Order: sequence, then structure tokens, then C-alpha cells
Amino acid sequence: MTTVEAAAEELKALGETEPRLARDPVNQPQVHTWLEAMGDAHPVYRDTPEAVQVYGGPVAPVAMHQVWTMYGLGLPGEDPVAGRAGDPLHQMMGVLDEAGYTSVLGTNSDQTYDRPLRPGEQPTVSIRLESVVGPKQTGVGEGWFVTTRSIWRVGDEQVGTMLFRVLKFKPAARKGPDLTDPARTVRPSVNRDNEYFFQGTSAGELRIQQCKACGALRHPPGPVCPECLAMDRGFVVAAGRGTVYSFIEHHAPQIPGKKLPLLLAVVELDEGVRMIGELRGTDRADVEIGMPVQVGFDRIDDELTLAYWEPVGAGLDKLDHREAAGLDKLDHREAAGLDKLDHREAAGLDKLDHREAGGLDKLDHREAAGLDEPDDRVALPAWELPITRTLVVSTALATRDFQDVHHDPVLSVQKGTKDIFLNILTTTGLVQRYVTDWALPAYGPAARVTACDLRLGAPAYPDDTLVLEGHVAEERETDQGKELVIDVVGRVSLGAHATSRVTVSTGSTTGVSA
Repeated sequence: MTTVEAAAEELKALGETEPRLARDPVNQPQVHTWLEAMGDAHPVYRDTPEAVQVYGGPVAPVAMHQVWTMYGLGLPGEDPVAGRAGDPLHQMMGVLDEAGYTSVLGTNSDQTYDRPLRPGEQPTVSIRLESVVGPKQTGVGEGWFVTTRSIWRVGDEQVGTMLFRVLKFKPAARKGPDLTDPARTVRPSVNRDNEYFFQGTSAGELRIQQCKACGALRHPPGPVCPECLAMDRGFVVAAGRGTVYSFIEHHAPQIPGKKLPLLLAVVELDEGVRMIGELRGTDRADVEIGMPVQVGFDRIDDELTLAYWEPVGAGLDKLDHREAAGLDKLDHREAAGLDKLDHREAAGLDKLDHREAGGLDKLDHREAAGLDEPDDRVALPAWELPITRTLVVSTALATRDFQDVHHDPVLSVQKGTKDIFLNILTTTGLVQRYVTDWALPAYGPAARVTACDLRLGAPAYPDDTLVLEGHVAEERETDQGKELVIDVVGRVSLGAHATSRVTVSTGSTTGVSA
């Protein structure tokens, strides 16, 4: 048994924790903040006639059950984690942190709501550790799935439960672009003054500009002869040999298409002019001023061939360097092993499946619900919601979720994600808003969510759009009206962000006294 597994067994054996009281009673200011961040205008959450009619006054959204018992940041001088000492989820996070699993993603939230909470009530939460499963290879790295069960109560009355699962993982190393790929070589600006030079390298010739008036050779090329000021120019083909006039070993910064360190030499040609070029086929320690060198040619692609230098006798005289390397028929992507890579692979996402990361590898909610086949079930209108940074940050704060991955882009990247992203409490709130907005005109303000089973998949990043679609999967009669089971899928550009099953009671206010 591993250290992680042993710690998990000890925490599971402790059972349910003592009830922990919410920091504050349910209050309207916090509800208003949540409503504004979510854009939820349902009338029963405010002081409206509908709220009085149904509940005798406003109630809090049931999606906020978890919000009231979130830990928050803590006041100055307080130990921000002291209050979490007995929390099995927090303790398990600490064990996994020590084992190197430092990043976390919320993946599943299965909540039931016995009733809404009213302003003034101060719930408690008790938590027990259900399971710790791993290590699992996921798209974001190796990790463990930690599942806890929370029970919210007001006094001795249970008002809601939550089965919550997080993935605690070691961020997988991201593959950055291969800056040494020759295809990334900086391309020279070819113009009428130097076009002859690059036509020469493509033909395997080293050409030197020559003044047709006075015969002077010059390099780099230009429009006017510095000797006689004539503008009539041509070229001669050099022998391709010279000596090292000076050189440097370049270590930084990175030069696209080149491997570092890189030797760069000023070569004095036998014809008397000097050229700068890469010096290959030798080590820094073996290079000497005056060392004889010869030209070689590196065909980058069909349009560009560059000249380089190497010691005389290196055995590559007149050879195309690429041919010598057996690369003459390869393109640079093939040479770099990139021929079959797509953008996601190049970005280090080759094995990333956010559905898998979210524990959704075997779940296709639409398939599970039979939604791939045409049916006549009631469809909710699609809702398109632009994901802005304001939405991500404001909803994280409104749900009292201070995880840095929902606020700080730099730390988010360091922890293995592309950017900040919506937290699971926000997605839960948005899904429930989507359903209750639809139910309000059809069933009136008494319709309320009684359960929400939600699984996260692809992260919802800023500058994307979340599209929610839903269908009524089941409808049944109860003593208090109807009960609707609604399947909701939220999609972003990366795929399914959330799949959820929401249960709605159309007329019950059970347990909420006026």
C-alpha cells in the first residue's frame, strides 16, 4: 500500500466530520453579488411579489448551498488553513501535495437540494472521505481522483448533499515549439541587389558581386561600387575557400532554426572579400584564426539555400549538407519528426483529452441520453454565453472560490492550464440558471431545482463561448406537481465543458416556511 493509499484509508476510517458552521448566515448582499455575477434575474431570489407568493420572501439559489460553507481567504493574522485541519478533503490534498500532485481540478459535483435556504439561516457542513483512486494517467498529468460527500444542515435538518470529486495531479510537461527546427530559419530579405547571391547558393555556387566598370569585388552586395561609384554590377563565382578571420561562439538568445551554442565566423575568401557565416564541423576549442575553411550549402527548402563554412578536409566539399545527412528528400517537418503532428500535439496536448481529465472518458451524455437519434422530446432553446475574464473572476469571487487558477493567469499556466477558467461552482450555477430561466414562464416561480449531477470536461477559458443545450429526458407526476429530468450539455471550442442532469420540481415549496 502506498503512502497516499494508507493516508486515504486512515481518513476514510474517521467518518463524517463534526458540523462546521458557515462563516456568515445566508444574507441578501451575498445573494445579490452571486446573482449579478451569474446574470440570474429569477424573481424568487429577491424581494419581489413572486418570492412572497411562493416562499413568503426571498430565498437563496440552491446552487449557493456550497458557497455558504466555502473557506474563503481568511482575515489578516489568521492562518488561512487552520480551520481546515479536520477537513478530510483538505488533509488528502496535503498528502497529495507532499507526494508531488500539486495541481487540482474539480471534475464532478452531484448535488441534491432538500430545500432552498432563507436569509438568516446559518448552515453547517459535515464532510467524509468517500474514496481516493489512482494514480491515473490523464490528459493533464498523472493524478488521483478524490471523492468526498458533504451534508449541509440547518440545526439537525438536512437541507442538501454533495458528492464532490477532484483530480489532484502532477502537471504534464508541455512540449514547446522546436525552435531548432530548420524550417524556422529566419529568411533573408532577397532583393535585386542580392538576388544573384541566393540564386548562386541554390545552384551550389558562392558568388561575389563585381563592379563591371572597375572590376572590384565587394561583399555584402550593394547598388553602388565603393571604388568607382559605378552602378553597373555583375558577379563572379568564388572558389569557395578562405580562412577564419575572426569568430565567436553564440549561446543566447535563441536563433530560430539553429541549435546552440553556435559558431559564427568572419571568413576571408581567397578572392579577398570577407563573409560572415555559420562555422560547422568543428568545436570551439579547435578553431583558430587563419584556419582554412570551405563553403557548404544548406538547402532549407525549394526557395532558400544558405551557405555555411567548415574546415577544409571535412569531407563535405561540394556536398549538399542535407544530402550528406541523408535529408535531401525530407522536408523539415519530417526531419524534425513533426510530419504527423498537429497543432494540439505541438502544443503538448497530444494526449490531452479534457473529457478524460474530467473523468468523462466513458461518458457521452448525449449518447447516454440517446440524443444522437432524432426524437420528439422537449428541447430547451440554446443559450450562448461569451466567456469573459470578468465572468470568470467575478463568478469565482461570488462563489467564494479563491483558487488562483480562477484569477491569476500566470499561476494558472504554471499549474498546467492555458489560462484562468470557470470554476465548477460557476458552471453549476449557470446550468441551473439556464434550466430555471426556461422553467419560469412554463411552470411559474415555484418551479425549482432539487438535484444537479454535473461533470466537468474541457475547461472554459476566456474569449471562448459556452453554449448550453438541454432536453427534457423524463417527466413524471408527483404529489406536488411534475418532476422534470433535464439533460444539459455545455460546449466550448475544446469540446464538452459540462454534462449534467438537472431535476426540477414544478410546484413544490416543501420545507420552506413563509
